[in-house]
Amino acid sequence: MKKLSFVLAIITLSLLAFNNPISPEEKGLEIAKSADFADQGFESVKVELTMTLKNRNGQTSVRKLSNSTLEQITDGDKSLIVFKSPKDVLGTAILTYTHKQGSDDQWLYLPAIKRVKRISSSNKSGPFMGSEFAYEDLSSQEVEKYNYKFLKEEKLNNSNTSVVERIPVDPKSGYKRQVVWYNNEKDLRIEKIEFFDRKNQLLKTLTYSNYKLYLNKYWRAEQFKMVNHQTGKETLLDFENYEFGVGLTENDFTQNSLKRAGR
Repeated sequence: MKKLSFVLAIITLSLLAFNNPISPEEKGLEIAKSADFADQGFESVKVELTMTLKNRNGQTSVRKLSNSTLEQITDGDKSLIVFKSPKDVLGTAILTYTHKQGSDDQWLYLPAIKRVKRISSSNKSGPFMGSEFAYEDLSSQEVEKYNYKFLKEEKLNNSNTSVVERIPVDPKSGYKRQVVWYNNEKDLRIEKIEFFDRKNQLLKTLTYSNYKLYLNKYWRAEQFKMVNHQTGKETLLDFENYEFGVGLTENDFTQNSLKRAGR
């Protein structure tokens, strides 16, 4: 049913564009909405991750993590990331409440001092645990968090994609704008994002690869590769053992659960 509804949404969008030509801004927004709609309904999911940090000289360090996500319909999703190894980061955990409107809420648990630290809005552009991902990159990609503009259609990895510029609504975002490649042939899943800093210089590129389809509904990439063009550093996130519909509740995403997860 979900697949059929998604196809009908795309057909409707195409017919509207044919009969009443829409602006690049309207088209960009409709693409983002359709992509969001295609991924709705997963309820909750758990996944294990391997994070590999690589400096500009090619030296690497490896960390193990777990990530749990609770889908929200009226607001942004909630997520909990817990570090499993190595010893120097063991038990560190971050809880994120993404919001459709306003700044997201984030808390970091530091086991060494057994304290929960709130991440301020002004610090969310900073690097997450020494990686090339910023704290704001950990939030779910809610449609309302950006203004959009369709740029062009383009071939990418032998697939037809729609290239859309999106500009963060939050004035405290570390990005002036982002350029997103949506796969027109695969439920508008995201293939690549370019991040531009506040000076409008290309800062990072995030590439999604090795996609798998779960439950005949949900596309999930098995690897994220974030390259920082200004520092020469990279971070790889390799995902495995996705579990959908695991029965997570609001009680699994509280500050107390953040402390328990880090113990």
